[in-house]
Amino acid sequence: MPCSPSLRSAMRVCSRSALLLVLLGVLRHGGASGLLELSLGKFRNVLLNQTSPVEAVIRNIGSNVTVVVFQVHAQQSDVVISFDKTPSVNSSGVGVDRGLVSILRPQQTVCTWYLRALDAGQVLSTAISIPYMEKDPIPGGCNLEFDLEVDPNLYLDYTLVDIHIKFAPANLGYTRGANPPSCDSGTGQSSRWRLRYDVYQYFLPENDLSEMVLVSHIRKMSEVQSIKANGIKMLTLTTDDKTNVYFSSLPGQGVIYNVIVWDPLWNTSAAYIPVHTYACSFADLVDNCSSLSKLSTKVFFTAFAVLGLFTCFFGHRFWKTDLFFMGFIVSAFFFFVFITRVTGLGYDVRLILTAVAGIVGGLLLAGSWWRFGSVLLCMFVVGLVLGFLFVSTLFFTPLGDYRVFRDDVVFWVTFTSVALMVPVLFVGCPRILNILASGIVGSYTVVLAIACYVYTSLAYITLDLLRRVLNDYFNRAYTNVPFQRNDLIILSVWAMLALSGVTVQLRRERSEVPFPPHPYLTWKRERERRSTNVLDPSHHIPPLKERIHNKLLHIKEFFQKDQPAGERTPLLL
Repeated sequence: MPCSPSLRSAMRVCSRSALLLVLLGVLRHGGASGLLELSLGKFRNVLLNQTSPVEAVIRNIGSNVTVVVFQVHAQQSDVVISFDKTPSVNSSGVGVDRGLVSILRPQQTVCTWYLRALDAGQVLSTAISIPYMEKDPIPGGCNLEFDLEVDPNLYLDYTLVDIHIKFAPANLGYTRGANPPSCDSGTGQSSRWRLRYDVYQYFLPENDLSEMVLVSHIRKMSEVQSIKANGIKMLTLTTDDKTNVYFSSLPGQGVIYNVIVWDPLWNTSAAYIPVHTYACSFADLVDNCSSLSKLSTKVFFTAFAVLGLFTCFFGHRFWKTDLFFMGFIVSAFFFFVFITRVTGLGYDVRLILTAVAGIVGGLLLAGSWWRFGSVLLCMFVVGLVLGFLFVSTLFFTPLGDYRVFRDDVVFWVTFTSVALMVPVLFVGCPRILNILASGIVGSYTVVLAIACYVYTSLAYITLDLLRRVLNDYFNRAYTNVPFQRNDLIILSVWAMLALSGVTVQLRRERSEVPFPPHPYLTWKRERERRSTNVLDPSHHIPPLKERIHNKLLHIKEFFQKDQPAGERTPLLL
């Protein structure tokens, strides 16, 4: 439920108060004074600006530490991190989540880095330095693609469809002062080819875009043990695999990704620099992270949910309305896919044309029932819609991320086969099929309408399938989504509506005929009865053509002037 204005105001006040307290803490610890004293493994919040670089220093580093990974994170404003006061391409990084690797020399006990904001204005960030020993692998140690010599960063790009993450391969650890192991000397167990890469995902709380939430949660994805404890392990890459990973995009939902590189010989691990995304822009005036759904989308799915809710409880009783609803879904889906594939029209135009096509398709299905009266044909379409939703729900689970389903042929053959099984299984009880379909599918439209106003992962049951139809390369993306409190509440609402709708219809229709009689035959029989039964008052009703002619005469007489009364010709003598 949307928050009231007073509640929103109170939340904004609390958020600003919390941010103010953090900033005061930063100032108290000297983060804005130009010098930031760090301790290994401990986070520090720091306030950055463009004009005055902050010098981050770690002292008294132990002799057993061979590598220090320093990283800094901000929510939406880019930060510049460098080894020198004057950044250069090969000694600095720019972004909201960036880090550097310091390879320690013998006897070195102090490390220094420099931080500043890229743009004007102050930026709240959090920084940490993580130590690694000589047997720990070095993240990004075999970089051949990016600017830094050793690059521990994850590089993330997003679209409205998917998220692309790439990173540089790691190298084996080594002692201070020694030469680094060669990255291309061989592929045996004594080389970096034995390393494994575990990719982790972590979801921020839903519907929370605050800066403090990100700062507090990104700490859980920075060190190896906390990543394993809090993150979701999505996949493991070997050195033979490309260091590219794709995930489905979740606009408006905060997600943190990280990679742990593991050395199976020494059983040691190291973490890359975590990276976060909301798959949307905070700066855009329209369609930003706070208002993702367009007005046209809200109008379309709200009206669709009203029709779906009516169908959920009264679909079988109002049979032709139910057929219109199912025909609308089938024709609107295929038309939207077609028009998106072959044209470059804007989203609003496509949505309007899709609504028109859906109405035409719904009328055609209802009209086919009126003319032909085929229960089998109508139940095939209804069962196909229910099967579509059922299979989409199956692939919405972790089953959909199995590697075998990345092959489009396997995926679509499996999808089509299971979807067709639904009308086949219920061929002997079509009334039950229709009631189940109207209750389950009709109630799901309410979920889609809610998703236009409040984020919920349940909308991706059908949205991910639409993405796969429209995008040739979506099969490579992992489609894991969060399931948090909002999703649990909305799932309960969906289940309650579906169960109530099915129960109400089953109780109401148990003593009724399964389906209404053939409309066309009924109309034809009634017309013949009226034409032969003289005692039927309807027998004396003039034909339709004559009635229309009489109506037109009445309308014509209405516009004629009244004639004056009295004699209009001279008297004859």
